[in-house]
Amino acid sequence: MARDYTIQRVPRQTESQIDYAAELNPQQFAAVTAAPGPALVIAGAGSGKTRTLTYRVAYLLDNGIKAGGILLLTFTNKAAREMLDRVEQLVPQDTRDLWGGTFHSVGNRILRRHAELLGWQRGFTIMDREDQKDLMSSVVSESDVDPKAYRFPKPEVLLDMISLAQNTGEDLEELVAWRYPYFDHLRQQIKGIAKAYEEKKRETNSMDFDDLLVKTLKLLHDNPALCESYQRQFEFILVDEYQDTNHIQAELIDLLAARHRNVMVVGDDAQSIYSWRGADFRNILDFPKRYEGAKVYKIETNYRSVPEILDLANHAIAANREQFRKELEPHRSERDMLPALIPVHDPNTQAAFVAQRILELRDEGIELEEIAILYRAHFHSMEIQMELTNRGIPFVITSGLRFFEQAHIKDVAAYMKFTSNRRDEVAFKRMVKMLPGIGLKSADKLWAEWLRSPLAKAETVEVFSDVMTGFSVPSKGKSAWDQLAYTLDELVDGEGKPRTPAEMIPSIVEGAYDDYLRSKFSNYESRKQDIAQLERYSEKFESIEEFLSQLSLLAGQDAVAARQEPDKEAVTLSSIHQAKGLEWRAVFVVWLTDGMFPNSRVIEDDEDGSGLEEERRLFYVSVTRAKDELYLLHPLVWPNAHNGEVLQRPSRFLEEIPSDFMEEWRVGTGW
Repeated sequence: MARDYTIQRVPRQTESQIDYAAELNPQQFAAVTAAPGPALVIAGAGSGKTRTLTYRVAYLLDNGIKAGGILLLTFTNKAAREMLDRVEQLVPQDTRDLWGGTFHSVGNRILRRHAELLGWQRGFTIMDREDQKDLMSSVVSESDVDPKAYRFPKPEVLLDMISLAQNTGEDLEELVAWRYPYFDHLRQQIKGIAKAYEEKKRETNSMDFDDLLVKTLKLLHDNPALCESYQRQFEFILVDEYQDTNHIQAELIDLLAARHRNVMVVGDDAQSIYSWRGADFRNILDFPKRYEGAKVYKIETNYRSVPEILDLANHAIAANREQFRKELEPHRSERDMLPALIPVHDPNTQAAFVAQRILELRDEGIELEEIAILYRAHFHSMEIQMELTNRGIPFVITSGLRFFEQAHIKDVAAYMKFTSNRRDEVAFKRMVKMLPGIGLKSADKLWAEWLRSPLAKAETVEVFSDVMTGFSVPSKGKSAWDQLAYTLDELVDGEGKPRTPAEMIPSIVEGAYDDYLRSKFSNYESRKQDIAQLERYSEKFESIEEFLSQLSLLAGQDAVAARQEPDKEAVTLSSIHQAKGLEWRAVFVVWLTDGMFPNSRVIEDDEDGSGLEEERRLFYVSVTRAKDELYLLHPLVWPNAHNGEVLQRPSRFLEEIPSDFMEEWRVGTGW
C-alpha cells in the first residue's frame, strides 16, 4: 500500500536583515531610505549610483511594497539585469513580479497586452535597422517621389529624421529646416513619406524601436481607464540615468507616476551629453519644478578617482551656470601625481607621445586594457591609429570603424584610384554607382563602354569630359554623370598627370561627392570632417601613387585587425560619448584645442550658451573616466598646405582650470 508524504515549504524571511546604515555611506543611506514622494538623486561620477538604486529597491521590498508595484526603468538591458540580480541576492522576497528593464522593453511589454487598441495585433514584429530600411525603401518606391531624378534622402537618413522628430517632440518639417537645411526644399515630400511609412507599419503589423515608446504613450493617453490601472499598479517608480531621458520618456514617467507621485529619478546633470540624439537636459534640471515638494539628494563621494583628478574635475564643471552644484569628494587616498597638461607641437607629435607613454605605462604595470584614449570626434583619432599601428600596439575602437575602413574615405579614394589607374574596374564602379539612376547593370555597361573608349588605352588623359559626356547614360543620371566627368578633368594637370592628393580631395568633394554625402549619411558634418582630416594627412604626399599605397596598407592592416579575435590586452580608443559609464586606470584626452574641443560649430552658433555648457559637461565626463592617471594634450600648430602652420589655441576648458591643479610636461622630440 502506497504511503502519502508531503514536503512542507520552508517559510522564507519577509525581511532581508540588511543593515542599510552600515552598508551605505550617509548620502546613499539618505536617498535609499527616503520617505515616499518625488525625489531627485544627483549622483556624481563614480559615486555608487547603481548601488543606491539597488538598495532602494531592496528597502521598498523590506518595507512591505509588493514587487509588482515597483517599476525600475533603465537605459540598457545590462544595467537592468545587474540591478535585478543584485536585488535578488540582497532580499529573501520573491522579485519575479517586479517590472524592471529598459524604457523600450517595458513599452513592449505593455503593447503586447493591448496592441489591438491601436490597430496593431499583439504578435506585431519589432523591426531592426535593416528591416526599417527595407520597409522605408518600399515606401519610397511606392510614392510619387523619384529618388533617381534628384538627390532625395536615403532610407537611413529619412529614418533618422523621423526618429529625431519623435524623440524630441519637434515638428518634422521644422526639424528638417534647421537640422537638415540642404533638404529644406523637400520638406513636403519628406512629410508625405513619413505618413506613408506609418501607414505601412500598420499594414505589415510592424513597429520600429521608437514605436515602443511613442505607441505606449499614445495608448495610455487614448485609454484613460487602462492608464489608471497602470497608475494604480506602479506604486513606486525608479529611473536610472534620468539626465539622458528625452521628452517622450519624461512624459511617460510623469503619466505613470501621476497617482502616487512616488517617483525617484537618479542621474547626474553634469553628465548630460546626448542632446544630439534627443535627450533633454531640462528634464533633470526642472524636475523639482514639475514635482512640487520634491526632495533633492546629492551623492558626492567618489570611489573611482584619486583626489588630484577629482580636484581638476570639480573645477572643470564649475563654470556651468545651469547645474546642481556639487563637489566630488575622494574616497581614495592621494597619489602625489597631478594630471598632466601636455602641449605638443602638432598632431603627429601628439600621437607619438601617446604611443610612447602607453608603452611606458605598460612597463610600469598598467595593462593595456586599463588605458584609454578619448576624443571629441572620431577623426581626431586618425594620427593616433596610424602611430599605434606602426608601433604594433594593439587597440580596439568603440567610436566606429577604423578610420581608413570607413565608407566615405573609400568613396573619395575611389576617384583618386581611378585617376591614377584607369583600368581599376572596382574604383570605377564604386564611383558611378553613387550617381542617381545608376545601379549595378548600368555600371557594368558604362565600364564596358569605358574600355572601348580611346581614353582607357591612352598613356595620359588631359580631358575626360570630351569623351565621357558622350556615353550612353540613363537619363536620370545624365547631369550627375557629366559632373563626374568634369570633376575627373580637375584631378589631372595640363599634361594629363594626376595632381597631388591634397589638390584632388577638395575637387572631389566640391565637384561630385558632396551631394551624395548629404543624401546618404545622416551624420554628414561628421563625415565631412573626416574627409577634411584625410586631406590634411595627404598634404605630406606629392605622389598620388605613394599616398594610395599608404592608404591601402593602413586599410589592409585595419581589415586584418578587424577579422582577428579581439586582443585581450588592447588600448581602447573611444569618443567621449561612447565612454560614458566606463573607467580606466590611465586616460589620455587628446585634441584639447578650441575648435576641436569645444567643437567649432558650437562656438560659432551657440547663442544662449547651452551648447558650450554641454561641451563642458562632455569634458567633465572625459576627465572623470580616469582612476589613477590623466593626460590632457593639445597640439600647438596644425600643419596646412594652404596656410602653412596654423596656430592652435588651447581649449578654453583648460584655461578655466587653475594651473596648480595640473603639471605641465615639456615634450621634446628626438628627430
